[in-house]
Amino acid sequence: MIYETTIYAISIILISIIIDMIIGEVPNKIHPVIYMGNFIEKMKNYLPNTKTSGLLTIITTIFTFTIISLILLIITAYINNWIFLIFASILLSTTFSIKFLIESVRKIQTELKEDINKARKSMSYLVSRNTEQLTESRITSAAIETLTENITDSIISPLFYVTILTIPFGIIIGILGGIIYRASNTMDAMLGYKTKELINIGCYPAKWDDILNYIPARITGYYVILSAFLLKYDYKQSYDVMKKFALKTPSPNSGYPMAATAGALNITLIKENVYELGYGTDELNEEKISQAINITKVTSILFILTIIIIYFIILILIM
Repeated sequence: MIYETTIYAISIILISIIIDMIIGEVPNKIHPVIYMGNFIEKMKNYLPNTKTSGLLTIITTIFTFTIISLILLIITAYINNWIFLIFASILLSTTFSIKFLIESVRKIQTELKEDINKARKSMSYLVSRNTEQLTESRITSAAIETLTENITDSIISPLFYVTILTIPFGIIIGILGGIIYRASNTMDAMLGYKTKELINIGCYPAKWDDILNYIPARITGYYVILSAFLLKYDYKQSYDVMKKFALKTPSPNSGYPMAATAGALNITLIKENVYELGYGTDELNEEKISQAINITKVTSILFILTIIIIYFIILILIM
């Protein structure tokens, strides 16, 4: 029974990854993150701008979407195992984003060749900084920063929590772990800024997201170094830059994959008046975006292979 349950769980995880990598995001009308965003926006508008409101937003958002997801999972499991497998796989696929992340940055890369103003506009949807006057090298830097930071947020972290919760508690709890992470990360993306409007209500959501990403971000950094080694980039410099620059960013986590990538590609990633990551001397151009995409792909594959190996070991132990 345990053997079959484990096979069933890993099947759902792998199918969800395949869905994301081949199909991408589900339509906005049924995407949980869209509903999370609308819910968080209403909480922000109705509650006073206080830290207590931020804490209430965390509790209410996580509780609401965890309960809704749990009910839907129980209903589909009650109907039929195959219905549950399909629904669970689709729901789980919405908690991470591999294809969309890469395609978003590849779009910036294409637009840089065609029209820098298009690239600036597209970049403005992905970063908080003002993009109207960004040069080609600054757009390239911002694209690589966004891409590599989101290796943690969009790929490693949700899969990390799904895996570590599924192993002891089963696939339903694992999926709920992914939902909780995605809700938490969405709160941080919407509220976690030090502006006058958000500095209070966004305080606890930002800290909560930092806590959740603390371990996955460091895992991501080392996987980026391993990816650099496999891709024959400068993995030694990748390690050195990560060690020296990872904590130079305002976030305690985002610097790990960004700095590791900067070192691997011999570049310096710069956000004006905020940080400089690395001491690389290579020009920031569209080729570097391609190399960063390669690192993202290999890092993702390596982590997915790690999950498969973990489950393979478990299957051997319980046979």
